[in-house]
Amino acid sequence: MNITFEELRRIKHALPSGSVSRIAQDLNIEEQTVRNYFGAHQYKDGQLVEWHLEPGPNGGIVHLEDPTILNHALQILGEQPVLS
Repeated sequence: MNITFEELRRIKHALPSGSVSRIAQDLNIEEQTVRNYFGAHQYKDGQLVEWHLEPGPNGGIVHLEDPTILNHALQILGEQPVLS
């Protein structure tokens, strides 16, 4: 899956408080793994996860080998009420 680095960070910052813990608990992974997933380097249980960053606008394009954490974050965002 490809996503801009800027969009990846926007999603992270849009998550409600406690989401990192919730994602980690739901997926049975370390919280730091979730935090790192949205950063410049991606780690899973302390090990580097396969990812690629292509330079370009909006921070470049990040190729995610495994979008599970991102999909879970998007699910949480979808649960948020829309304010008008």
